[in-house]
Amino acid sequence: MTQTLKTKVLIIGAGTGGYVAGIRCGQLGLDTVLVDGGDGLGGTCLNVGCIPSKAIIHAASKFETVSKAAGEGTLGITASEPAIDLSKTVAWKDGIVRKLNNGVTALLKKAKVKVIKGWATFEDAKTCRVETADGPITITAEHVILATGSEPVELPFLPFGGDVVSSTEALSLDAVPGKLVVVGGGYIGLELGIAYRKLGAQVAIVEMAERILPLYDKALTDPVMKWLTDHGVEMHLGARAGGFGDGKLSINTKEGEPLSLDADKVLVTVGRRPRTAGWGLENMGVAMAGPFVKTDDRCATSMRNVWAVGDLTGEPMLAHKGSAQGEVVAEIIAGHDKRFDPVTIAAVCFTEPEIVSAGLGPLDVAGRDDVITAVFPLAAIGRALAIEAAEDGGFVRVLASKDDHRLLGVQAVGQHVAELSNSFAQMLEMGAVLEDVAGIIHVHPTLGEAFHEASLRALGHAIHI
Repeated sequence: MTQTLKTKVLIIGAGTGGYVAGIRCGQLGLDTVLVDGGDGLGGTCLNVGCIPSKAIIHAASKFETVSKAAGEGTLGITASEPAIDLSKTVAWKDGIVRKLNNGVTALLKKAKVKVIKGWATFEDAKTCRVETADGPITITAEHVILATGSEPVELPFLPFGGDVVSSTEALSLDAVPGKLVVVGGGYIGLELGIAYRKLGAQVAIVEMAERILPLYDKALTDPVMKWLTDHGVEMHLGARAGGFGDGKLSINTKEGEPLSLDADKVLVTVGRRPRTAGWGLENMGVAMAGPFVKTDDRCATSMRNVWAVGDLTGEPMLAHKGSAQGEVVAEIIAGHDKRFDPVTIAAVCFTEPEIVSAGLGPLDVAGRDDVITAVFPLAAIGRALAIEAAEDGGFVRVLASKDDHRLLGVQAVGQHVAELSNSFAQMLEMGAVLEDVAGIIHVHPTLGEAFHEASLRALGHAIHI
């Protein structure tokens, strides 16, 4: 027998957009049902994306640090040759995920959100049927928030399965592969490829574009490329991958020559696409914008009281964007006058070294003569020298308007610069000018001093260069 529920708000998807929307709806006193049919509470980011990948990256960096201390040692520190049991590392990573899952569960319970585990299929814009372990449930809602997220793109000639893996499987391997080929030189492929290289795998990267991370300017990606080259990562740029069999991946090089690469595992990271299939989107009557659900600045779709947040709504496909949209929609449903209109959504690549970008970059202002650009190297920052973060070509860069000195964009590349991203976004969101950043007394010794010095340099009077 089918159970029937009616609710004020129905949320489909328990990722960072969906569960945050649920918590905020609950805080605002809205009767809310959240249907979790995907990766679990927290979605891709918490379960098989942002959090577990950063855990593996952290473990890999620790392993590399100990490895450097073996033999002649480093910084006066010597150690025995390290070994890794990746299954134990993965178990540790899984423990972190479980802890965060439990935290999200508790927060939703505190907000009085009813969580239903099962796959939802919409019959119309406001009604869906959820197949659960205890039988089907039909849910009708006044408001629907779509937060179904995204999924890895599968290449038809390299289907996932066996030794061809997506980022999800790459985060749960039971042993470090001897030879790993990464198809795709974007941030996901590079983050994981670099981590496995640190863990001892021989790594090759196959990228169709002429350089890695093609959405970022070359100055930002050059330090990453240098790390890859210095650490023996085999690079095939301007190349196309083919089929995989008998432990070999076929590719066509930039010159059009066929080549076979030995591979114990092939990691395919050629992008992600919105999860629009399999849950009845076609029955909802909402307008599309290419592969994405079309929304306005309130995250409203073309169907009244149907909202969409997160990766489903388009680029940038970032967890923190989805969370912010989820809060906005909850408050709108509660009667608040809200808009989703950020000045910037900062992005971070957790490569070696890390890359941060917020606002406009050089590619966005190419040809303009009304922009000031200034770069300050991390090599001139005491903190960077003291933590071995000054030798990889890292820097902080600011772009500002010549007329009023308003910040237009801030970028950085270097070790640990991800922690500067919120400061960059905050200054842009508040409409800061160069003098604002220059007038803030930055703590010494910190990497954030490079932001201060870059702003001073844009004004023509940097102190430490």
